[in-house]
Order: sequence, then structure tokens, then C-alpha cells
Amino acid sequence: MRFDDKSVVITGGVGGIGQALVELFAVEGANVLFSDRSEEDCGDLSEALKRKGLDTHYLAGDLRQKNYCEALIAEAVLTYGGVDILINNAGIIPRGNILDTTDDMWFSALDVNLTAVFYLCRAAIPQMQKAGGGAIVNTSSTWGIYPGPGHIAYCTSKAALAALTKSLGRDHAPDGIRVNAVCPNEVNTPMLRSGFIARGIDPNNAIEELGKTVPLGHIAEPAEIADVIAFLASNDARYVCGETVEVSGAKPVYG
Repeated sequence: MRFDDKSVVITGGVGGIGQALVELFAVEGANVLFSDRSEEDCGDLSEALKRKGLDTHYLAGDLRQKNYCEALIAEAVLTYGGVDILINNAGIIPRGNILDTTDDMWFSALDVNLTAVFYLCRAAIPQMQKAGGGAIVNTSSTWGIYPGPGHIAYCTSKAALAALTKSLGRDHAPDGIRVNAVCPNEVNTPMLRSGFIARGIDPNNAIEELGKTVPLGHIAEPAEIADVIAFLASNDARYVCGETVEVSGAKPVYG
């Protein structure tokens, strides 16, 4: 198994991509610590995986809090003896142009999508240095590489995350720490569906119509993104560092 006895921290573990990640890494032998905001939702996921014979741990909390981010890494060190892989998967999507974007929307996007990653990486990298290496995979977005309309806070935070990824990759490659980002386009997750519902659009019809705009024929399912993240975290990607890997089904942001 690719991740046998590896200590893995996954944020946003209860979301669509997050659940796929938590199960994938657990199936492949990792010691998984995942996080999300809701204690109840984390517990439900952990119990569901336990029924499948998969043992995971979780620590619920708010990634906007520096103390929680640092506590998450400390918990992995306490429970598993270190951090081999950090998956910064959590994210939020405030929608609107600059005139529609409140202060809270702006700072929430930066806090969750960018600053939390900064805190988590700053706490995890010394542990990886002690171990002689590690892997970090961040979830950016094609919209961070090629900003689309009506998502100014989201696009800005994801663009900054892509830049952070490249900087960290170059700074810590000599430590044997590979830092990369996956950049999906649309993914069939509860987060995407909730956006359609908020706008009074039937999510099933919207997903079907979006699929017609993708050259591969459908928008990504969570497992299709999780598989790429797992590849980047694995030894199969041992020479991939400081990269932003687009996973879009060949669909451009405009198209």
C-alpha cells in the first residue's frame, strides 16, 4: 500500500473531496487525522469508516483560528509520532464581484483558503524536516490560475495559494519536502450544489448542463480529484515539486 504507516493530516475531511481523501488514504494504510468544523459530522464520518474496517482520528475546529491549526499538527505528532503528509483540502467559495463582497466574505476566504494553510505548513514543516522529508498537497483551483467572473474573494485566495505552493516547494525541496497543488475546475460536491440551490437552480440539472461543457463529458467527481492528490502525495510523484497541477477534464475556465 502506498501510504502504509504514513501519518497524514487532511483538512476539510467531511466535504465531498475530503471524504474521498480520508477513505482513500485509510484504505491505503495511512494513519489518518482529519479535520472539519463540525464535531458531529466528523464523528459520523469516523463511525461510517469504522464500519468499513477503517480506523481514523479527527479533531474538529475552526481553521480560521491559529491555535486550532497548530493544535491539529500537534495532535498528529502526539497520536502518530509525526506528520509525513499534509493535505490542505479545506476551502470555501464566497460568490460575488467586488461590489457584492462584504468584509466578512473577503477575510473568511483569505483566512480559510490561504492563512490556515500558512499556519498548518509552518507547524508541519519542522516535523517533516526532523523526519528527513514529507509531502504537502494544497487544493487550489483553475480559477486561481485563470480567474473567472463573479468570485473575486475566491479567485484571489486560490491564486495566492498557488503562489504559496510554488514558493514553499522551492524553499523546502532541499529538505526533501515536496509541496504541490491540485487545481480542479468544477467538482460534483455538496459545496458546488449548495451554490446552485442558493441561486434557485436545480443542482441535478445544473450538474448535467455543466457536464456538457467539459470535453471529457462530465465535471469531476470527488474521487477523480482525490486520486490526483494521492498521486502527488505518494512516492510515485517523487520528482514533482512546486507544481500546480490542473485537473479540469480539458475544460477552460471560460468555455
